[in-house]
Amino acid sequence: MSGALARVPELLAQHLLLALAALLLGLVIALPLAVLSARNRLVGRIALGFASLVQTIPSLALLALFYPILLSLSSLVGGGIPALGFLPSLLALSLYALLPILRNGVTGLATIDPAVIEAADGVGMTAMQKLWLVETPLVLPVLMAGIRTAAVWTIGAATLSTTVGQPSLGDLIFAGLQTQNWSLVLTGCIAAACLALAVDGLLGLAEYGIARRRRALAWASLGTLLVAVAVALVPALPSARGTVTIGAKGFSEQYILARLIGHRLEAAGYKVRYREGLGSAVAFSALASGDVDVYVDYSGTIWTNEMRRSDVPPRDAIVAGVAKWAQDRHRVTLLGSLGFENAYAFAMRGDDARKRGIASIADLAPIAGSLSLATDVEFLERPEWAAVKKAYGLSFKSAHPYQPTFMYRALASGTADVIPAFSSDGRIAADKLAVLSDPKGAIPGYDAILLLTPKRGDDVRFQAALRPLIGAIPVERMREANYMVDRDSNKSSPDEAARWLERGLAR
Repeated sequence: MSGALARVPELLAQHLLLALAALLLGLVIALPLAVLSARNRLVGRIALGFASLVQTIPSLALLALFYPILLSLSSLVGGGIPALGFLPSLLALSLYALLPILRNGVTGLATIDPAVIEAADGVGMTAMQKLWLVETPLVLPVLMAGIRTAAVWTIGAATLSTTVGQPSLGDLIFAGLQTQNWSLVLTGCIAAACLALAVDGLLGLAEYGIARRRRALAWASLGTLLVAVAVALVPALPSARGTVTIGAKGFSEQYILARLIGHRLEAAGYKVRYREGLGSAVAFSALASGDVDVYVDYSGTIWTNEMRRSDVPPRDAIVAGVAKWAQDRHRVTLLGSLGFENAYAFAMRGDDARKRGIASIADLAPIAGSLSLATDVEFLERPEWAAVKKAYGLSFKSAHPYQPTFMYRALASGTADVIPAFSSDGRIAADKLAVLSDPKGAIPGYDAILLLTPKRGDDVRFQAALRPLIGAIPVERMREANYMVDRDSNKSSPDEAARWLERGLAR
C-alpha cells in the first residue's frame, strides 16, 4: 500500500493538469458555439448533434483513434506533432467536455426573458454589450452547472489516458487490475474520486457565489483551483525534460521488464519515466516516432502484426528478419534477445485435457465447437489467430477477450475451456495446465527482444547500460518473476520482481 501511495502525488498532478486543460479547451470551443447555436437553429442542431455523437463513442476508442490521426498529421508536416501522451488525451477529453457546457449554455440563453432583451435594445446596447452585460450574468448559473458536470466527466475519463501513454491515476488502476493488486486499484479509484469531488466542490462554491452575487466567494474558489494547478505544474513539467521514456504493454511481464530496464538506466545516471498499458501497434509506432525510447516486444508480434508475414521460419530467422526490417524501414535498433521466448501456447486445464485425450491443437480441432475460448484483449484480432484457424480449422462455441489475468481466471473457474496462454507465464505450472503442441507450426517464435528508438541507435552509453540484459534471462527465471507478481498470495510488485531478476543477473 505504501508503494501505491508514494506514486499518488505525481500521478494526481498529471491527472489534474490533463483534466483541467481539457476542460479549458472544451470551454474555449463550447462557449462561442453556444452563442452561435442560440442565435442560429441550424448551427445549434449541428453543434449539439456532434457533441451528442461524441458521447456515444467509448472514451477508450476515442483516445485510441487520436493516435493514428496525430501520427499521420505528424508525417505529413515532417514530424514534430506528439502522437502519444498528453496531446491525444487532451483532444479526446476536450470533445467529451463539450456536450454539458454547450447544452447548458444554449438552454440558458434560450430561456432569457425576451422582455430583458427588448429593454437592452431600448437603451441602445450593441450585440456585444448585450452579451457581456445582460446575457452572460443571467446565463452563468446555468452554465456553471454544465461546467461542473463536464469537469467530473473529464476527471473520470482521464484515467483511460494511460492507454495512450499519458500518466494519470489510471496507471494505478490498470496496473492493479492486471496484477490483481487491489491496493493499487483502490488507491487509484479513491484518488480519482476525491479529485473529482474536490474540483466539483470548488466549482460549486463559484456557482453559489455567482448566483448570490458574492464575487469574493466565487473568486476565492476559482483562485484555489488555480493554486492547485500551479502546485501540480511544479513536479509535472520539469520531470519530462531530458527523461528516458520506457514503454510497456498491459501485462505483468511487461511491467516487470520495464522496471528492469528502468533500474539499469537509472544506475547509469538517466532519469526515467514509464508509459505502461500500451497496445502492441501503439507501442511499436510510439517507439518508431520517438515517443518511447525503449521497450521489450516479441519477435513473432512484429513479424505478424507489423511486417504482415504469414510464413513461420525458425526462431533465429524471425529475429534476424525483424532486426533488418526494423532498421531498414523505421531506423529502429534491435539490441538483442533477452534470452527467453514468450510464445502463444494453447492450454487447457490438465485434468480436462487428459480426460478428453487432447495433447495438440490438432486433437483439439474436432471438438472445439463444443468448447469455450478465453483470450487476451488482442488475440482475436491478431494474424496469429487467423493463421491457427486456417491451419487447423478451429471454430469454438464461443470466444471472449479478457485482461490476461482474468483470462487465466476464466479457465480455472470453468467459464472457459481453452486459452492462448503465454509460454513464459508461471501460472502454467502453478495451475497445472496442459500446453497443447503445434504440429503444423502455425504459431511463430516469440523471442523477447529489446528495441531502441532511432535517436538511441548511436547512443553508445545508453546501449552499454542495457547490453548486460541481452541473453541474460532464461525462461525459467522469467516464469518465476512473473509468478511472483501474478500469484494469489504473497504477491510482489513488478518493481520487486524486477529487482529479484537483477540479482540473478548479478550472479
